[in-house]
Amino acid sequence: MRATIIAVGSELLGSDRADTNSLFLADRLADHGVEVRRKVIVGDRIVDIEREVERAGAEASLVLVTGGLGPTQDDLTRAAVAGALGRALIRDPAIIEDIRRKFASFGRDMAPVNERQADVIEGAVVLENRRGTAPGLRVEEGETTFFLFPGVPDELHGLVDQALEPWLVEHAPGGGFERRVFKVACLAESDLEGLLQPFYSEFGNQGVSLLPSPGEVTVGLTTGGSVEERESWLEPRERLLEQLLDVYAFGRGDDALLEAVVGCLLVERGKTVATAESCTGGGVAERLTAVAGSSAYFLGAAVTYSNSLKVSLLGVPEQMIEDHGAVSAQVAEAMARGAREGLGADYGLAVTGIAGPGGGSPEKPVGTVHVALAGGGAADMIERRFQFPGDRARVRRLTTQWALDLLRRKLLGAAMSEYGLSAGADAQSRP
Repeated sequence: MRATIIAVGSELLGSDRADTNSLFLADRLADHGVEVRRKVIVGDRIVDIEREVERAGAEASLVLVTGGLGPTQDDLTRAAVAGALGRALIRDPAIIEDIRRKFASFGRDMAPVNERQADVIEGAVVLENRRGTAPGLRVEEGETTFFLFPGVPDELHGLVDQALEPWLVEHAPGGGFERRVFKVACLAESDLEGLLQPFYSEFGNQGVSLLPSPGEVTVGLTTGGSVEERESWLEPRERLLEQLLDVYAFGRGDDALLEAVVGCLLVERGKTVATAESCTGGGVAERLTAVAGSSAYFLGAAVTYSNSLKVSLLGVPEQMIEDHGAVSAQVAEAMARGAREGLGADYGLAVTGIAGPGGGSPEKPVGTVHVALAGGGAADMIERRFQFPGDRARVRRLTTQWALDLLRRKLLGAAMSEYGLSAGADAQSRP
């Protein structure tokens, strides 16, 4: 079964309103093995809505339309669907009375404009809306079934449970889809693609997706069918992915967070961490402390933007800053050492860099970042230099990602020579 989701509303075309209804509907359809072939957002113009409904009816066997069922002049979904299907709109007095009773229960009179919500597409089944005034509609046209739902999320959810779910149980193929996810840190998508070549050679790329974000790639495996079919497809692919991704994969599932994984590792090993930050302004500490229970392993942070605070709070030698600059391997290491010793932590994690847009030079262009991790011994120091691309926000985000992953690798005992990310990074360890 192929499905199309149409979200109606000009407000969804802007930047301040997200189309969460389509995500909700797609998730429900996946539970019943229904394949969503197309999702579209269309503004409040009747000709545009009609065009999308006509296309959906020609391509899909199930069309879900959300929004545009309100009482105002810009609520055009009923009229547009009726026009696309060549059917009349008929005003139902019983629905008008039902809406009137709902308003009366709130101690209000129904405005005349609400009568528009009683317009029913000829031949449609009316779906009672127990959470609002606009009823939903189900319309059969040839081999295609149309559901019209209100755009208010709470009302949509109620009608889905009450009307769409029973219909899917009876008509959908069943089986559902299953998705397994690996979260990969600090590996470029192109490098990851190369790492996965043995997987593609054995299984191909069907059902595999790579979704990149700054400093992270989500690797997904998706398949449908019965429970037995899904498991037999997923099990060998998961096993090979685990081998290939190895230390690069920090978590499983869409909800896996690098900072939470680092926190769990610190707890398991009975270790603590403190941070010293310059270009990120406390971003590493913020991510660590966003995790509930982080007080068990995070001791504190020193946000030292000025050179004078690097000296007075972290004990960075003034001469070192003069000789090498605040953005340097030497200063990053001294900051990490100062955070560990000054705050009494097992690990000191430090970052210093040039986030931009100004402040760069030919020797140290914008995006130059040094990350250092100090451990318990004099020789236990790891330092990395990176050249991150992008604007200020991206550089800062990437810095926190690489800093956290450096700590994760250390806690895992991963060989730093396998750190990857050789492109744009001068990876080295210092005594």
